Amino acid sequence: MSENPINPQRLLWAGFTAILATGVGFAVRGGILDNWGAEFGFSATQLGVISGAGLTGFCFGIFAGGLVVDKLGYGKLIVVSFVLHALSAIVTLTAAPEMGMATAYKYLFWGTFIFALANGALEAVANPLVARLFPENRTHYLNILHASWPLGLVLGGALGWLLDDRMGVSWKLQLVMFLLPTVIYGAMFLGQKFPKSEAAESGLGLGEMFKDVGLLGGVVVAAMLALFFSATFPSIPTWLLFVGGIVIVGVIGKITSFAVGSVVLFVLFGTHILVGAVELGTDGWIQNITGNILSSEQGKVLFVITSLTMFLLRFCAGWIEKNLRLSPVSLLCVCAIFAFIGLNLTSGITSFGGAVVALLIYGVGKTFFWPTMLAICGDRFPRTGAIAMSIMGGLGMMSGGLIGLPGLGYAKDRFASEALVERAPQVYAESQAQEKSGWLFFEPVAAIDGRALAEAKAAEEPTNDQIALIESDLAGDRKTLKADSVIPVTLAVIYLGFVLYYRSCGGYRRLVLAKEVASRR
Repeated sequence: MSENPINPQRLLWAGFTAILATGVGFAVRGGILDNWGAEFGFSATQLGVISGAGLTGFCFGIFAGGLVVDKLGYGKLIVVSFVLHALSAIVTLTAAPEMGMATAYKYLFWGTFIFALANGALEAVANPLVARLFPENRTHYLNILHASWPLGLVLGGALGWLLDDRMGVSWKLQLVMFLLPTVIYGAMFLGQKFPKSEAAESGLGLGEMFKDVGLLGGVVVAAMLALFFSATFPSIPTWLLFVGGIVIVGVIGKITSFAVGSVVLFVLFGTHILVGAVELGTDGWIQNITGNILSSEQGKVLFVITSLTMFLLRFCAGWIEKNLRLSPVSLLCVCAIFAFIGLNLTSGITSFGGAVVALLIYGVGKTFFWPTMLAICGDRFPRTGAIAMSIMGGLGMMSGGLIGLPGLGYAKDRFASEALVERAPQVYAESQAQEKSGWLFFEPVAAIDGRALAEAKAAEEPTNDQIALIESDLAGDRKTLKADSVIPVTLAVIYLGFVLYYRSCGGYRRLVLAKEVASRR
């Protein structure tokens, strides 16, 4: 008998606390975007790119972690994550106005990116670990694990409200707050024994574990990595990105004997890219947007209410699945419809009460997206071990960083600028940012200067020109939410397709990778 047996409950709650640290850090960063805009003069697009680095770096952490977690061991990855979390705080806190906008931008970007690397390595441990510890009820326990994310948002949002709006504490002190749960999760994981994934225990090699991912999955990974490098390092020539993508797909082809991969998993990867864009992108901007429409303090309160609802509901996933007889794909279809309705209602809010109703509907919608997608991956593709689940999580986070956050930031800039041009073209000419902000293949736009907008909002008796700035910014926020709602309605169509597909196959069910079957492969 082992002197140090596996303790599933402690490992579950240690993983819970680790993701809690991620949520606290994410929420605090979302709440101080206006501080960074006012202090450094960043545009909404620039703020979106910095905030997006808090997600894109995650992809590299979880991709690398997913590849080595079964060989290297969970404990060593946790130590790496702990060190990276501490380093991210040091780099971010170094940023100061006197060093200039360009230099401060780099410190904030890379500090946020390192923070995301730590988060990715942690999820490379937590997701497959919980899926392995509770194989009979993955949807329920993965939702419990990821209930820590909205709880982290609640705590981070509440801290921002107290320290920023009430006490006027500097953004640097607010950012340090995520280090407390970091220390706690390190202590909880210390000395624990970890199980192996089902695939690793069955003796499958890396090539066999990658076969369901195959060439199709490799194309998705290569495309997202190319998007990251082109956005982060614009000087890299396109041909080099293309060659890099071919190499990635070629390596996967080599180790899998050029297996095409599962079409279903390929579609799931693409679907999770949309999930990351709408869930994480909206989470990163919703405090700012509702704070503009109502007030900064009310925006933070609404964020806390929505996140708390999400936290509580994630403990109910097992009950919903059992008593409402909803398969994971059916649950996701219903959620997508709620998210679409909620975002559209939020775009038209005029009062705090109306905002609560709208955001609660949206909160119910987004609650089960992320963990239930991971549960489907674990249920349907057990031979991939931690790999497919890590790739899925990485793609979602990278999408949030590359598509969701900067995309919504670009939308805010574009819609607000268009509104100001229509309302007061002379004011726009005098208050536009010096450099245009672009995103993906969309036309660059000269955004409203962050400092000019901050001065207008801070004025006790704003001038007519300042009122035009404020109201144009507000119009941009409302249009941004409407544009954002296109994603969940697209998800609803995709999930409905999955519902019909599994019904045609005899119904959704969990697949089990038997040791004796694996040994003959």
